[in-house]
Amino acid sequence: MFHKQSFILTKLPRKLLSQSGKPRYPNQQAGSALVIAIFVIIVLSVLGAALVKMLDSSQESVAYEVLGTRAYTAAQSGLQWQLAEVFPLNGPAIACKADINNSPLIFDNTLGLAQCKVSVSCDDFDRDNGIRYYTITATGTCVINNEETSRKIAVEAHSLL
Repeated sequence: MFHKQSFILTKLPRKLLSQSGKPRYPNQQAGSALVIAIFVIIVLSVLGAALVKMLDSSQESVAYEVLGTRAYTAAQSGLQWQLAEVFPLNGPAIACKADINNSPLIFDNTLGLAQCKVSVSCDDFDRDNGIRYYTITATGTCVINNEETSRKIAVEAHSLL
């Protein structure tokens, strides 16, 4: 009844002419995806480099903050030491020692304060009423890998009588 007929249809691409007059086929890509891909790669590379720079800068500022805290702690320790010398627990306040202003204290055997030192100065004077006034200044300095940070603390105190 029915005859088997095979039809082979081949679709031939139609030629379209571009504005320059060259033949162009409708299913042919124009290459804009390659330009977009290169642009995305460049933008992501720039963002990655900026992120690495920000992380490096953040790590450096944290290191300076830690170094500054260590210098502050060294200065605080020197200040407390000098106050304990001037104001003993079971005795009256004494005058500042003359040699304290010349020799820095070095914390080489103290955990957390290694490579730190403190310079302490103490000045005192006596008023006519018998009360002695003190100005104690401590400067803590920490050095790590040629980076130096220092903190200075001063306190004023007076004897009770």
